[in-house]
Amino acid sequence: MTETTPAAPPVAAKKPHTFTHHGVTIEDPYNWLRDLGYPEVKDAEVLAHLDAENAWFEARMAPLQPTVETLLTEMRGRIKEADKSVPQKDGDWLYWIEYEEGAEYKKWWRRPVSGGPDELILNEVALAEGKEYFRLGALSVSSDGRLLAWAVDDNGSERFTARIKVIATGEELPDVIPGTLSALVWAADDRALVYSLANAQWRTDNARLHWLGTPVESDVELYHEDDEGFRVSAGLSANDEWLVISTGDHETSEVRLVPAADPLAEPLLVRARAVGVEYDVDVRGDTLFIHTNDTHENFRLATAPLANPGEWTTLIEGTDDFYLTGFDLFRDFYVVEGRVRGLDRIEVRYYDDPARIVPIAFPEASYEASLGDNPEWAMDKLRVSYESMTSPASVYDYHVADGRLELLKTQEIPSGYDASLYETARLEIAARDGTAVPVSVVWRKGREAGGPLYLYGYGAYGIAIGPGFSTTRLSLIDRGFAYAIAHIRGGDDLGRRWYKAGKLEQRTNTFNDFVDVAKGLIAEGFTEAGKIAIAGGSAGGELMGAVINSDPELWGAVAAHVPFVDVLSTMLDEELPLTPGEWPEWGNPIEDKAAFELIRSYSPYDQVRAQAYPPMLVTAGLNDPRVTYWEPAKWVAKLRELKTDSNELLLKTNMGAGHGGKSGRFEGLRETAEEFAFILAQLQVSA
Repeated sequence: MTETTPAAPPVAAKKPHTFTHHGVTIEDPYNWLRDLGYPEVKDAEVLAHLDAENAWFEARMAPLQPTVETLLTEMRGRIKEADKSVPQKDGDWLYWIEYEEGAEYKKWWRRPVSGGPDELILNEVALAEGKEYFRLGALSVSSDGRLLAWAVDDNGSERFTARIKVIATGEELPDVIPGTLSALVWAADDRALVYSLANAQWRTDNARLHWLGTPVESDVELYHEDDEGFRVSAGLSANDEWLVISTGDHETSEVRLVPAADPLAEPLLVRARAVGVEYDVDVRGDTLFIHTNDTHENFRLATAPLANPGEWTTLIEGTDDFYLTGFDLFRDFYVVEGRVRGLDRIEVRYYDDPARIVPIAFPEASYEASLGDNPEWAMDKLRVSYESMTSPASVYDYHVADGRLELLKTQEIPSGYDASLYETARLEIAARDGTAVPVSVVWRKGREAGGPLYLYGYGAYGIAIGPGFSTTRLSLIDRGFAYAIAHIRGGDDLGRRWYKAGKLEQRTNTFNDFVDVAKGLIAEGFTEAGKIAIAGGSAGGELMGAVINSDPELWGAVAAHVPFVDVLSTMLDEELPLTPGEWPEWGNPIEDKAAFELIRSYSPYDQVRAQAYPPMLVTAGLNDPRVTYWEPAKWVAKLRELKTDSNELLLKTNMGAGHGGKSGRFEGLRETAEEFAFILAQLQVSA
């Protein structure tokens, strides 16, 4: 131990702070960890505490560095470092992305369909040089193929700066738009860009028009949203004729259409917002296609005449069996995507024959499949992505005329991979209220019963966690772990009802499902109490916090990444970036006492108490606008104060990154290797 190596974990000071709502006063002695100058964090005491936690993390992880390096070498060995995507035609060009050997970031290329040299249109490697963090946001080529617009975030704050260049010469135009948080949409025959700015609260309440060659200060606001909980976005219709400006929150939406050639024209409102009604729109000729949940929670597809956009006629009925998640229009046919009993389904349908339905067939019983990049209006084959728990990611072209899947590329694993060595299963485990919860599990054949298990969960915002493939998880599976994904309520794995059953007043179903899945996997012989490593991030980090409070004895190790754990304080602070837009998901504890009491009853930070907790690794991002850094910092401070055990508790704050952790494909891999090394050590599994 050197003089600079800490001998003990940092102990955060306690400073008096209280707040009162609905007649209830709550003490929060770690509130001082929130720098009041956020998003700039300059408070010396706050920074000193985070630095001390990072030093403790480094000290405790130092003995595990050989394991981290071993795991990192394994994980990197499964990545084809010099790799490129399958080229896709868009107009007169074929586009693809490419990684060079050892590169953290990619390069964007194209070449003429008619033949000619390859052309580098954007070099992320060069743009990221010298930066601790780099993330490419929007990227958009003008319809004539001459100009490129792109946006970059170089500190993790998710505030992007947009730029434009002439592709052929590389000349950057003087047009620079700081503070964007949106797509970049070409309009007015490539003479203008439509974008959204993030306001001071990190909300996109606008759609703006920038005429090339004019000062940004003179940009025109095409639409402004007054509801502070709504977010605005813009895109193009499939035929590129209409600018689609959408606004909404987690349960309500509203869409306007503007001619792309004349973006200053009077917007056409499709249908006025109604609380609880979500819809999105595309256009073919004089007909609107509307995907909406107005008559069925699993959505229907309707049409309407452009001349009367609010007159919706059902094209595909909403049903309990088929969860209609989206659609794509093409010139000669359209495609719907959805899920049946939690499994992805893609159907080709025809405008002139509604009864003609052609599902795309896939070879396995459990898988993930989705449409890939299909940029053209007139398509005769569709780019499709496919993977499963045991099958690496594959890219296909689906030939519409004869229903044939043509394999174009399968993810290559240089160090080797034999799918026949692994088994997978999709189980159903009964939750305490009798609800059957799906679980996807993969393990190596010959694994001993009762061994270690890694259980992942999310369960929020209607986001499904599919049974996909991962090369990194092989480092655990090959060491005797089973790897399981709990498809708990709060996600929409089994349809919209599944999502609703895990939000607002039913939020605790999410936590109960996760615990009951773990107990069910123990009963099935997959593992034993204390041998389960659990992980989740963001809202999944909230899940981690809830289940360690309720059932700490089940878990042998916990990884909570950028965890949303100070739920009550955050939902009470309408000045925070996300809060107003989150009330439809969690409830509004400012106005609703019942919501206040419910959130307080499960908020992980508020429910920390004097008991033994499992070993924990917690991560945060100083510039994170989604889950602010002080949530995990406060949580860890309170855990250090109250927990009665001597188990490991580590907090790592990325001081130059945000919600997604470090950027770059290998830097991100190192963080996964650190998590796995921590888990192996805590469960005493040989590295």
